[in-house]
Amino acid sequence: MTEQPEAAPTVKCLVWDLDNTLWQGTLLEDGEVVLADEVREVITTLDERGILQAVASKNDHDHAWERLEKLGVAEYFVHPRIGWNPKSGSVRDIAAELNFALTTIAFVDDQPAERAEVAHHLPEVRCYPAEEVLELPGRPEFSPVTTADSRRRREMYQAGFRREAARQDFTGADEEFLRTLDLVMTIRRAAAEDLARVEELTLRTSQMNATGVHYGDAELRALIADPGHEVLVIALRDRFGDHGAVGIVLLERLPGVWHLKLLATSCRVVSFGAGSVILRWLTDRAAAAGVHLAADFRRTERNRMMEVAYRFAGFTGDACPCAAAVTGPDRDGIELLHIEPARQEPPTTMRLDAPDLTVPAALGAAEVSHG
Repeated sequence: MTEQPEAAPTVKCLVWDLDNTLWQGTLLEDGEVVLADEVREVITTLDERGILQAVASKNDHDHAWERLEKLGVAEYFVHPRIGWNPKSGSVRDIAAELNFALTTIAFVDDQPAERAEVAHHLPEVRCYPAEEVLELPGRPEFSPVTTADSRRRREMYQAGFRREAARQDFTGADEEFLRTLDLVMTIRRAAAEDLARVEELTLRTSQMNATGVHYGDAELRALIADPGHEVLVIALRDRFGDHGAVGIVLLERLPGVWHLKLLATSCRVVSFGAGSVILRWLTDRAAAAGVHLAADFRRTERNRMMEVAYRFAGFTGDACPCAAAVTGPDRDGIELLHIEPARQEPPTTMRLDAPDLTVPAALGAAEVSHG
């Protein structure tokens, strides 16, 4: 296992200018504009790779959006910013709405002055001239590993926008709103076809990653094949749609203690309390098995929320003799948190479908429901 690399991150959202960039022509001057088939293919290709796309254009909003709809591509764009404000502000707003770091945002525009304005105010954003649009899918920063979830990423984000609108309209407490969502969390043992998404989660998550450690394909295959380890995939769905795979758990069974090597969840499900539900379930299963639970944790500037989740679940840094069983290389900077488990009540805001970890996978544990 290795720490997450420092290489430039792949692009998570491409922000398009419209006139003479996405389409040929200037809408307010020419009236008619043309979307080239090659550009349409770029849009669909990036969408299939899970790269979100947005618009930052100086245009009349209603006129421009109507034209995107007529061209059949409006559905591909999230959080469009069409108006007369500086484009750097539009790009910043899009990144904030998506909760994406600016280093994962790209911007394409035919006007050097517009690219310079964005680059000046947002130097982390990668800017490209319009004449390079057709080359973008071939660049490494636009070529992430694709999974079943990434191919549906735009749909999942759009469902999230509808969900957030419903939250804004709801007048009760947050916990009451969560109950209206009909949330179902599914925890299952990973199979070979899950490896790409599991690896992606260890790479992409930082705010809700307990150690910042990246597990590659070969390491994950070895852990899945090892009866002493559990590799678990967490998925979530609700009445607005499927969130897809939103978390992973890497657990080692040791004499008298279960060693939680990694817990990582998507930032998209923080507001649902997903991390706390997972930790309480693990605590309950460890108590049922009569073992302690020890968890690796490395403090970073971004994973404060994960530390809060561990502490809220009852984990402490107190020493315990069971820690002697937790050994291995590359523990520099990794704390060992500990809890002597007690049985837990099922979650009140969602239904939980999960395996019985008290029975190792090799013995054919059955799936059971909680809540």
